[in-house]
Amino acid sequence: MTHTPIIQMRGISKRFGQVQANIAVDFTLHRGEIHAIVGENGAGKSTLMKILYGLYQPDEGDIYVDGQPVAISSPRRAMRLGLGMIQQHFTLIPVFTALQNIVLAKEPRKFKTFLDDEKAEAEITVLAEQLGFDVPLNTPVSALPIGAQQHTEILKVLYHGADILIMDEPTAMLAPQEIEGLFKCMRGLKEEGRSLIIITHKLDEVMAIADTVTVMRRGKAVTACPTAETDSNQLAELMLGEPIMPTPPPVGSVSNRATQNRPKNANPVLHMEDVTLTAETGKRPLDDINLSVFPGEIVGIAGIEGNGQTELVEVLTGLRQIQSGTITLDSESVGNCTTAELREKHIAHLPADRHRHGISLNSRIDENFIIGQHKQKRFCRNAMLQHASIQRFAMNALDKYQIQAGDIAHPIKTLSGGNQQKVVVARELAGAPVLIIAAHPTRGLDIHAAKFVHTRLIQARNRGKAVLLVSSELDELLHLSDRIAVMYEGKIAGIVKPEETNQQELGAFMLGLN
Repeated sequence: MTHTPIIQMRGISKRFGQVQANIAVDFTLHRGEIHAIVGENGAGKSTLMKILYGLYQPDEGDIYVDGQPVAISSPRRAMRLGLGMIQQHFTLIPVFTALQNIVLAKEPRKFKTFLDDEKAEAEITVLAEQLGFDVPLNTPVSALPIGAQQHTEILKVLYHGADILIMDEPTAMLAPQEIEGLFKCMRGLKEEGRSLIIITHKLDEVMAIADTVTVMRRGKAVTACPTAETDSNQLAELMLGEPIMPTPPPVGSVSNRATQNRPKNANPVLHMEDVTLTAETGKRPLDDINLSVFPGEIVGIAGIEGNGQTELVEVLTGLRQIQSGTITLDSESVGNCTTAELREKHIAHLPADRHRHGISLNSRIDENFIIGQHKQKRFCRNAMLQHASIQRFAMNALDKYQIQAGDIAHPIKTLSGGNQQKVVVARELAGAPVLIIAAHPTRGLDIHAAKFVHTRLIQARNRGKAVLLVSSELDELLHLSDRIAVMYEGKIAGIVKPEETNQQELGAFMLGLN
């Protein structure tokens, strides 16, 4: 690759208030290259790519496309320069068909007036066949599986003329079989001379698909090298800035499974029988769910997003009401209880979206430690909050959970994502729960923060707590779970033991192939 780089970013710096997100970052992309960017939470990788795509403007630095200096003032300008970005959470319009989404803002016309749907469909069908995609173009996006939605996003940016694709966590919601299909597509685009940038935290995937990798740490690019000259361990050490200590066998390995010691006649903590939830459209997000979680057990829930996992969590935390079936907690009926009633029955909830459902961003750090527990006598007397008691509780939690915080009177939004999640974990586990519902508890966390959450869940399980773990990370489920239930179209497609399965079998269940 001796030709002029297709993209050069030199000395890029970006500050948000007191936070220096990028510090004099250099980045180079060559034509026909797959370039991965890795780094911990807050390392600056997403900020750098948003600058390249025109979503942010740099405070300092220059950008060159094909050797020419450019100012990328907006995504529209980026698209004119041949850049396309596929966000982790797709930007498609659900009620539009795949075809309508792809051609939006670039609709072919007859006589400069009428839409030429036939021409658009013919062009995109040819493009889809070249990539090996099977997308039903006239189907509403809301009815498409996640993999087909991602294919629609890729077709959209290519139809709009992108030669450079930026992909943010492209495999986050895909089954293993779909990941293989995506990688085949990416290699095909590379062979056509297109260039790809992927932002990811999955180092094994970096080694499998990328030609070059840039590692970012604390706003700086600490290295860029061919993947052939490095390995996952070295990349992890560069991301963290410290050596990786040898780790014990995965916490989900056979020798560590608490359920082996469970009494034979133990009653389930949580039991769901024929639980059904029907949406207004008539579709059943939950369709005759039968599932139990025993004391001292972690039951993992796998599935491609949109197959009922979210609704399952909402039902168990009082956010939705079921139409039929029974839910019991320690043999007591809790079906259709309110969220407050379920908290009083010692159900803890680590929500998938901590900003919306786990913390109050503008409230003080110490106040976030008592959300849902604020009526307890130690925190409230005569309808007045006991601030001294709240602060003592918060300070003890900060120390116990090694949460990095300045002043506990500051808003919790001043903490990093990992430390915000630690606050949620500390608060939820402090209430002596009998059941812990953990929904994507490590999503968006760096290596250290994710390990912290894993350790706390294992400790809770080993103390006899029941844990329901919903995750899109199959490695996480295989390492942590005692049993894994796979959801497909609102049903339990199968329940397997981690030591008796693998990612490919789980992926088959997730796609409804078993």
